[in-house]
Formats: sequence, C-alpha cells, structure tokens
Amino acid sequence: MADVAAAAKVSMATVDRVLNRRKGVKQRTIERVLRAATELGFLSLEESELIATPRPPNIVFLLPAGANPYLRLLGEKLRVRAAAKGRDAPSIRCIFIESFNARALAAALRHHAAWADGIAFMAIDHPEVREAVETVTSNGTRVVTIVSDLSHPARLGFLGLDNHSAGRTAAMLLARFSKRTAGSLALVAGSRNYRTHSEREAGFLALLEELYPDLRVVGVREGHDDASKNYRHAISLLEQHPDLIGIYNVGGSSNGIARALVERNRAGDVLFIGHGLTADTRKLLIDGTMDAVIDSNPDTILSGAISLLCAPPEQIQSGQAGSALRMDVFFRENLPSGLGI
Repeated sequence: MADVAAAAKVSMATVDRVLNRRKGVKQRTIERVLRAATELGFLSLEESELIATPRPPNIVFLLPAGANPYLRLLGEKLRVRAAAKGRDAPSIRCIFIESFNARALAAALRHHAAWADGIAFMAIDHPEVREAVETVTSNGTRVVTIVSDLSHPARLGFLGLDNHSAGRTAAMLLARFSKRTAGSLALVAGSRNYRTHSEREAGFLALLEELYPDLRVVGVREGHDDASKNYRHAISLLEQHPDLIGIYNVGGSSNGIARALVERNRAGDVLFIGHGLTADTRKLLIDGTMDAVIDSNPDTILSGAISLLCAPPEQIQSGQAGSALRMDVFFRENLPSGLGI
C-alpha cells in the first residue's frame, strides 16, 4: 500500500479509502490509485475493475424519537430492509433523534453525512436545518425529505402527502359526518415546527371557513405526538366545550385522545379523525372510537426515498423529483386484511 500511495502521489489513507470503496474520494483520484495498484501488481485487473464499480450507497433515515406509532412502524420496516440487505443493495441505517428539535436534527444531518451517501429525514423547516442541508449537499450527500417537507432547492424530492389537501379532507369528513350546522371542532397537533402539521391545520381551517363558517374551531393544542399529553388535551376540550362535535388529530398517538373519549363516555358521540393506519388506530376504527384514518403507505414512502437516493445522477434534478403520494382514507368497513401496510 505504501508503494501504491507513492506511485499515485496520494496518502496511505486515500489508498485505504479507495480499496475499501469508501466515500469522499474524487473519481480521478480513484482511477489514479487503481492504475498504480494494477501496474505494481498489488491488484489484478479483475480486482481493480471490481473496486472501480460504484458500490451501493450508504443511506441513513433520520426519524423523530418518541411514541408515535406510525414513525415506529417506519423504523420497524427499515430494520427489516436493513437486515435483508443483499450484495448489491444499499446499506441502510435508521436513527431516531430527539423530536421537535431543529438543532438536534441539524447536528444529526452533519454527523451522519460522514458515512451516508444519502439521507432521508422528516424535516423541520427551520434555518438551522436548512443550513445543515446546504452543508451536506454541497459536500456530495443527497437529501430527501419524507412525511414532512423542507423549503430547500438542494433536496432531491419529498415523499409524503399533499398535507393541505389532507387537512381539507379531514374538515370535510367531520363536517359532513356531523350533519350539524353549528358546534365546536378541535385540532390536536404534534407541533407546528413540522410543516406537515401546519399545512394540515391550514387546509382544515380553510375548508371550514369556505364551506362551514358556523362550525367553530376552538383552538389548536400541541401534544407533541405524546399519548399522555393528547389525553390531557382531549379531557380539557371535553370539559371546556360541551358542544364539541369532532376532533382532528393532526399528528400521531391517537390512542391518548381515544382514552379520553372512552373515559368520558363520548366515544362514538364525538367524531374522531386521525392519521396513520397502525395497530392502535386499526383497533380504534373497529371499536368505533375513531371514524376515519388518513394514511400514506409507509412502504411507498421508504421505497420511493431509497429509489431517489440510489438513482443515477443523470436521472435526478434537485428539488424536482417525487410527487405527493396517494392519500388513503380508511373506515371500519374498508380496512385491509391485517395491517394492510
């Protein structure tokens, strides 16, 4: 290796990176090292050609930690994909980081870009996160947003719902199901730090203002996708607003809201719509505590993100790839077999 490094006029560390197909080496340097290694007999021509073949990319998924069942489901599916990795498949890691923390997300982007060729993450649209994306993409790491988007031209694409339409859909369902011209509706969000939640809220409010102005929205509570916080918010809403006719859970952990409705004997009386078809929301649909669940297929999200991060450069234009995913709305009567996801 020392002879190869001297002949190629590079460091031993660079030779090691080339031979082990690690990231961070320019193509012309790779070619120079492999040519020197072949001429010196350190590598056979076949070995050199194998090393010159682009390796499968390293991919990191960054997901918010916590009790959100849908995000846990994404993590479980990623672990299955990582364990089943074939020789020519990408190496996948799933990392859970502190939820709702832009600084922690920005730090994770910078840290994991040292290993990853591509990063998929649930974005917080915040200056520190946008700056981190600027840094890692300028150094060659691809970036894709999932579930919640980010306004940055360097990201390859977004895999998730049209969340404004999802919010409008939830408002339409609550208003039409209630058959009421007056009453209170409530929203429980994870956090407006996530664009996905703020867009759903905006869509919800826009449709009510447009078509159902007499239905009163009694405020948005942030539960941070925590079942205990969602439970306390729901109890408060039920106590303070006797005319409450519906709740829209913009984020996750619907089981906390369901617990409050059951305890106060309002399940089936107060309409309840949420997001993410998981084991808990499926059960709540079946027993009638929830009326509808808006869903985006997690396998579609993961496969789409991996495809974008693995695509040849000539097939990708930053900021333009990907489109809003199909929005599924599940009721008790149209649930797929098993989880169906």
